[in-house]
Amino acid sequence: MKKVEIKPDIHWVGGIDWDLREFHGYLTQRGSTYNAYLIQDEKTVLIDTVKHYLFDEMVDRISELVDPGDIDIIVSNHVEMDHSGSLPKIKELCPNAKIITSTMGEKGLKRHYKADWDMQVVQSGDTLNIGKRTLHFVHTPMVHWPDNMVTYSPEDSILFSNDAFGQHIATSERFDDELCFDILREEAAKYYANIVLPYGDQVKKAMDGLGGLDMDTICPSHGIIWRAHMADILAEYGKWCTSTTEDRALIVYDTMWGSTEKMARSLQSGLEEAGVPTALRNLHSSHISDVMTDVLTSRIVCIGSPTLNNGMLPTVGAFLTYLKGLRPKDRVGFAFGSYGWGGQSPKEINAVLEDLKWQLPVDPKKLQYIPDNDELDGMKEIGRSLREYL
Repeated sequence: MKKVEIKPDIHWVGGIDWDLREFHGYLTQRGSTYNAYLIQDEKTVLIDTVKHYLFDEMVDRISELVDPGDIDIIVSNHVEMDHSGSLPKIKELCPNAKIITSTMGEKGLKRHYKADWDMQVVQSGDTLNIGKRTLHFVHTPMVHWPDNMVTYSPEDSILFSNDAFGQHIATSERFDDELCFDILREEAAKYYANIVLPYGDQVKKAMDGLGGLDMDTICPSHGIIWRAHMADILAEYGKWCTSTTEDRALIVYDTMWGSTEKMARSLQSGLEEAGVPTALRNLHSSHISDVMTDVLTSRIVCIGSPTLNNGMLPTVGAFLTYLKGLRPKDRVGFAFGSYGWGGQSPKEINAVLEDLKWQLPVDPKKLQYIPDNDELDGMKEIGRSLREYL
């Protein structure tokens, strides 16, 4: 695949990771891309690089446009190694190139690579003239690392948004109008739910700061480039960063002998009888990163586990650890489970939901051994009762 023109003298020169299936602990069934962008002006500017093993791909694409040794400036919007991993190699080809980064970016690059590079630190609001263009830099700390910043070219109405608005998807298409938007939204939602979710307040602040920019193209560091559906993805981020959910429920559980599953399915029946669309996710077959995409949009989240060794099943414990780290806000929660003699798991689940400060209108429910029809009817009634909390 060759370089791709975005606008005159601005090209995508990144790398495509077709085989990637795991990233930061979540599944990337569609692979990923690491986007780098080359701007040709009086100064030649490379915005970000790629993971180290895709360096040759990036250099081949750059070489279609310029001699890599002629790069004058490398903008490092983010230190993380999927974006900076090729910096040492590209610096060997253009040793005189100056690296532009944030204050925290400079510290991070020094700690990562222990190299004496020529670096210029820019503050939020600083600009850099490269000829016909003046690049603007805006710090976006904790979206999703302390060093993050974005780069804006007003002459081109392009925002180089780094990790914001990204998606993990490997594809030969480069623009949002070349693929199905529903797939892109799904991958953008999964990316947000598993990486950016804890930093909703920072995302909102960043979006408020970028709201006044005249832009018709967003170039993220992962996935496709937004141009036709830019308003749509901005609207989605507006909902996600303010914990705006949909009137739907999610039931997450694992089961040992089937009793907790019976409880989960009865709960689902009650919710659906009350008119609440409900997703049922068994952690034995559903990966926690896919479940988190459901959490992102669900107002009601019910979590169930049988009791094992005075606690919950390891799959449920792992999910709750992951959930607690991502800290979704403003949900209605409910804990349930079956047991033989201890029965501690619903209480332990409920404690995590309390720590998240979720609304917990119904006490944790535990049923011993095999639930009978009356007990399962009681689970249905709990499901119906949760409807009023939407």
